[in-house]
Amino acid sequence: MRGFVVDRYAKSGNELRAAEMPEPEVREHDVLIRIHAAGVNVLDSKIRNGEFKLILPYRLPLVLGNDVAGVVVRTGSGVRNFKPGDEVYARPGKDRIGTFAEFISVAEPDLALKPTRLTMEEAAAVPLVGLTAWQALVEIAGVRAGQKVFVQAGSGGVGTFAIQLAKHLGATVATTTSAANTDLVKSLGADVVIDYRADDFETVLHDYDLVLHSQDNATLEKSLRVLKPGGLLISISGPPDPAFARELGKPMLAPVMRVLSRRVRKAATSREVGYRFLFMRANGDQLREIASLIDSGVISPVLDRVFPFEKTNEAMAYVDAGRAKGKVVVKVQ
Repeated sequence: MRGFVVDRYAKSGNELRAAEMPEPEVREHDVLIRIHAAGVNVLDSKIRNGEFKLILPYRLPLVLGNDVAGVVVRTGSGVRNFKPGDEVYARPGKDRIGTFAEFISVAEPDLALKPTRLTMEEAAAVPLVGLTAWQALVEIAGVRAGQKVFVQAGSGGVGTFAIQLAKHLGATVATTTSAANTDLVKSLGADVVIDYRADDFETVLHDYDLVLHSQDNATLEKSLRVLKPGGLLISISGPPDPAFARELGKPMLAPVMRVLSRRVRKAATSREVGYRFLFMRANGDQLREIASLIDSGVISPVLDRVFPFEKTNEAMAYVDAGRAKGKVVVKVQ
């Protein structure tokens, strides 16, 4: 099969190589998917650059890609909920990525039927950002009606999804974006929109219950100050905390992560707020919940551009430039 692979870790001059790769193995509880579309994420670039090699020690060459929508081709003998011909979507497990290819084998628990109202390209834009938003707002924070939620970078992939989900949960939602994207984030449900080029969110926002943080360390420390006592900051950009080492099943990394997150945890404690690092995980049950919200019209993915498969490197460069509104997708089939 055709695929785009990482041959070495490097932060510059490191394009993916188009290659012929073996078709993935289908184990007892696996589902083989013919990929129609694959989402492109900042995570892909971080993996390519080697930023996660300590946490995710992949064997190179590695087929990259973390979002998939496609059609079931074959199932393992233990699979009960899917059959050939089903249209599905997924964020494959972190140890089994590889959606920049023609086929992928996904564990059954990580898979869900795709939302019926979406095209393959639209469905491929959902899994990683949808699961990130769900696990932050629903699973960890348990956002309730009447709470105040600050979603950073509202016009990005996670931001466009999280604003809609937080609004559905009944929260008052604030976000940051450029002036050019104000109408977009307001249309998604943002109540308070801050032009990050003109205003400092710290002077505008006060007594928030939750911050979904996706920016740099300077923004992280400022974000703690907009929370009320008992509030929570969930970061998807780090630093990782000791709890994450336990979630990975690598307790030996806990001392390293304790050092990396010491400053922010100390600052959070001094302000009587909480800090959590989130590295979202694959979850087919949550994708089914998300599909239900999409099919009922509660949430719609925001799709910026669709690139042809052979332009996968161009798609990654576009995402790396940081100006995408919503998600970027590669059309494989």
